[in-house]
Amino acid sequence: MTLDYYRIFYYVARYKSFSNAAEMLGSNQPNITRCMNILENELDCKLLIRSHKGIQLTTEGEHLFRHVAIAIEQLTYGEKEIIKNKSLESGQINIGISETAMRLYLLDKLQEFHKDYPHVRLKISNHSTPQAIDALEKGLVDIAMVTSPLEIRKPLRKTALRSYHDILIGGSAYKAIASRKRSLKELEDYSFVSLISGTGTSDLYIRFFYENHMRFSPDMEVATTDQILPMVRSNLGIGFCPEGIARPAVERGEVYEILLEEEIPERQITLVEDSGKPQSIAVQKLLTYFK
Repeated sequence: MTLDYYRIFYYVARYKSFSNAAEMLGSNQPNITRCMNILENELDCKLLIRSHKGIQLTTEGEHLFRHVAIAIEQLTYGEKEIIKNKSLESGQINIGISETAMRLYLLDKLQEFHKDYPHVRLKISNHSTPQAIDALEKGLVDIAMVTSPLEIRKPLRKTALRSYHDILIGGSAYKAIASRKRSLKELEDYSFVSLISGTGTSDLYIRFFYENHMRFSPDMEVATTDQILPMVRSNLGIGFCPEGIARPAVERGEVYEILLEEEIPERQITLVEDSGKPQSIAVQKLLTYFK
């Protein structure tokens, strides 16, 4: 049985008229009548009572209409949702992101996107790089935006969005050591503030110090990058902080940049996607703002 017959039956029963149903469906009355005759023959029962007063439903017709109405209305609702999603009048995007990627890159892009598509809901989850990648693998977020270094496996894929550098900073108590370039060896007795172990940033500096024949063992560990600056400002230690976050405080004289003889590794803000899963129209549109 073709589902189109049930759609025609729905409009005939709703408007109590073959001609009105034909008009709604862009068809003609003889074709509507023929389809209803076929439906009644296939079901072997009378669904409609025709009279000069219009169309009435039989008991069987009323039972069928209750079920058909639910199906047609759900299909219509689904079509409207797709149309709204295509025009981005609705939809939701879930993003797993690190603090640094949020502040140095995503906020400006989200401002542009939200201005153009204010009805798309945005759900932002603050993660470390490993946590954001794990959330993407589990399907908890649509995309992840993190900082290097990072390790992924197929079907995940990564795209570098922009480069940035960390700088080493200290509070007022460390002003003297910022007077000239220092080697890491000169700083080994100073307290360091860093992200907690297991994060990409922690792994980066463990490797950086190891390559320079030293051991990186911070005295204080914090959960997010935005906690490093206030702790350094309070003279709790020196720490590596993204230049885009630390530079305003350096210019205000709240903290001091400690130049190093060794070159601090360049870092990347990176987009990570799951190539094995389809992306919504809203996610696809947001990605165009990153290019």
